[in-house]
Amino acid sequence: MKPEYSKELLAEMWKKLNLARELETRVQWLFSMGLVHGTTHLGIGEEATAVGSILALKPQDYVFGTHRGHSQAIAKGIDIDHMMAEILAKETGVCKGKGGSMHIASPDINYFATSGILGASSVIANGAALTIKKRNERDRITAVFYGDGASNEGTFHESLNLASLWKLPIIFVCENNGFGISVPAWQSTSVENISDRAHGYNMPGETVDGNDVNAVDEAFQRALKRAKAGEGPTLIECKTYRWMGHWIGDPQLYRTREEVEAWKEKCPI
Repeated sequence: MKPEYSKELLAEMWKKLNLARELETRVQWLFSMGLVHGTTHLGIGEEATAVGSILALKPQDYVFGTHRGHSQAIAKGIDIDHMMAEILAKETGVCKGKGGSMHIASPDINYFATSGILGASSVIANGAALTIKKRNERDRITAVFYGDGASNEGTFHESLNLASLWKLPIIFVCENNGFGISVPAWQSTSVENISDRAHGYNMPGETVDGNDVNAVDEAFQRALKRAKAGEGPTLIECKTYRWMGHWIGDPQLYRTREEVEAWKEKCPI
């Protein structure tokens, strides 16, 4: 039975989806003007995965994001001005301008540890989930995001194994956007659905349309209920697509314009 969504929640979803889209569009422009130092990774087209997941959480819940995590931070409620300041390397940024786009963190809202090291956040997130369990904080869980590329890292598999063994209150959310940099998932990953890997670690796995914010929310709510009941972790795979390149300067020679345009027809907004 599908849940009923209040007008207020739907409005909040709509607001967060558009805010994430507009911020990243502006970051792209700022980069073109030479005002963003280093590089940045845009998640335009993937917004529903973050919004559909994180809006189900409470303020006390922990979220560990990815290097393509602007929409995740926005969904968690980060201060937009201070995040933009961080991207622009200003001292008023959430990390004093020292982290930049790939290392957004805001501990005051329990948003931690975005990292360019694939799979690393899963290990740290397990630590946070273990802390929750040790303290018997049944009103709190941890969610960690990673990409399809990170799902092939050893740290990811170690994290799933320990999370299941210790029945940690954690939800693993895979943003499967089809590519690990320039390598298609079908050329690097042994399973069609990354969620199938959950079965090897004795936990539920579910694949959903990552462009459907309600479908993501429904799957996340099921995992959330399980985690808070002390039943352990869940792996959710959200199949989505990044409209932009892996990084802003990516020539994107590994895919066709027609493929990108076809996915734009499935815009999550």
